[in-house]
Amino acid sequence: MKKTDTIIIGAGPVGLFAVHQLGIKGLKSIVIDNLDKVGGQCIELYPDKPIYDIPAVPECTGEELTKKLLEQIKPFNTEFFLNERVEEVKQDKENWIVKTNNNNEFLAPNIIIAGGVGSFEPRKLSVKEAEKFEGKSLFYAVRNKEQFKNKNISILGGGDSALDWALELSKFSKINLIHRREEFRGVPHTLSEIKKLEKEGKISIKTPCQLESIEGDTNIKSITLKFDNGKTEKINTEIILSFFGLIMKLGPIAEWGLNMNKKTIEVNSENFQTNKKGIFAAGDICTYPGKLKLILSGFHEVALASVECFKRARPNEKYRFEFTTSSKNIQERLGKK
Repeated sequence: MKKTDTIIIGAGPVGLFAVHQLGIKGLKSIVIDNLDKVGGQCIELYPDKPIYDIPAVPECTGEELTKKLLEQIKPFNTEFFLNERVEEVKQDKENWIVKTNNNNEFLAPNIIIAGGVGSFEPRKLSVKEAEKFEGKSLFYAVRNKEQFKNKNISILGGGDSALDWALELSKFSKINLIHRREEFRGVPHTLSEIKKLEKEGKISIKTPCQLESIEGDTNIKSITLKFDNGKTEKINTEIILSFFGLIMKLGPIAEWGLNMNKKTIEVNSENFQTNKKGIFAAGDICTYPGKLKLILSGFHEVALASVECFKRARPNEKYRFEFTTSSKNIQERLGKK
């Protein structure tokens, strides 16, 4: 069993900043996330899309923000446990024992739940041939747009993600945009750009239809579409990008005896502690009067939560607030001389 000062559930921006706020106070932490990479929703949903509301950063992508946060916490040598989901939480006197689906066990006086909206996964295609192509030529998210250069791509979906990626990837690839309805649900400006590219022959729109089958051996060679009028059409394609949304799941968190409000965790706004002493929640997963679902709000929440974490982890020490600009202790922890 690994012992630490704080167990952080969630490796998104708020979880990463929690590592920093705990670290500058001299506290150790470990981070657990059910995704296979650090960054949470920023990396999973919009790695290349700009974010405009981070203080002093006029514009950055989700990927850039994640990289900067990882750079900021590098001095603390924090251990990450990715592709793991917390299955069980139980109390042991003043501590909490956390067990994951990989049978790892952790002991700490504090838990910070920074799990965004809980664990989430893409809504997968129901076509029987789909599974064997996943990760090869069928994808539910764009990790690296370079791998889709000079390809024949079929994009499924009618929302912002489908339209945004159709627009972006049409710069260097042939795009088929496929939607089950006649009308799309995206931003009007994006829709007008899509229509313009359709006239230029860079995007082919197929509506209203649904994917009936996928053809190919190791990789996809073609797909068959079935239209609402009963007609079918086979089109050549090398890549399928499917954007039918995400299935959000709170998972075992809902069974931990925490006070919940519409799939979010109730906390006080003094230190963002839940109804269980030593368990805190921050970011999109928590709620309190006046809550705003902004990354910067989550940063504020973990900054305050870290103070209470210190008091619980170091009950015999008095907490002293220090500025990073003048504290020698903090600067030493950050490796500054």
